[in-house]
Amino acid sequence: MIEAGGHQCWGDMVTILATTAMRISEVSGLRVGDVDLSRGLLHVFRQTYPGRGGLVTKQTKGRRRRTVPIIEPLRPTLVRLTAGRPGDARLLLGPRGGVITTATLRDATGWDELVRELGHEGLVRHGLRHTALTWMADAGVDLHILQRVAGHQDPAVTSRYLHPDTQAVLDAGTAFSAW
Repeated sequence: MIEAGGHQCWGDMVTILATTAMRISEVSGLRVGDVDLSRGLLHVFRQTYPGRGGLVTKQTKGRRRRTVPIIEPLRPTLVRLTAGRPGDARLLLGPRGGVITTATLRDATGWDELVRELGHEGLVRHGLRHTALTWMADAGVDLHILQRVAGHQDPAVTSRYLHPDTQAVLDAGTAFSAW
């Protein structure tokens, strides 16, 4: 991703998306002060996206503040992005200092061609939200916690994001057999 886009920010965005289940607009809305490395939490308050007349920053889609866990593979990225920066600075910026949107991520990295080459044709940027929630579920995180992390009001909505792999289905059968 970094090589395709020619800048570290693209890889940082994909890493954050795939490990937090946040929307691109929510990552773009993050400020340095929203990262609590000591407690291992990201505080999600706002989203930034292109709107009529320019960028719009407002509450999250569900209008609910939430916290998202920082997993260890994400920590070095967040340490680097926060080091020595003021709390009100945007956490992640594009190579020219602008906000990263789904369209800029797609265009800068040649997303469609890249995922096709990787054998994941059809993977859209929002699919990384599904990926992160599925990985959390596969790790044993309860549905009600996944719902809170995703910011969904209805657990049925969260369930639609989960795509268990064959091993998870086999493990469910083993657990049921043992019962």
